[in-house]
Amino acid sequence: MPIVWLMIIGAAAGFLATRLMRLETDLLTTVAIGVFGALIGGGLLRLLIWALGAAAGFGGAFLGALALIWIWRRYSR
Repeated sequence: MPIVWLMIIGAAAGFLATRLMRLETDLLTTVAIGVFGALIGGGLLRLLIWALGAAAGFGGAFLGALALIWIWRRYSR
């Protein structure tokens, strides 16, 4: 079922992409463009989400450390 779903989504994405870029292709090429585009785009999006997640984790850790230092300085006297 995932293969069929990928082909349906790929056909739709390929159709939209080929029309947007004004490229005249046959059905098989349109589906192939959509499927491979989905694989490439999905991989890049997962990489971006992972990188942003790591950056967000670092930012959260930094802010938490700043808050902990502030609390320590404020209440340790």
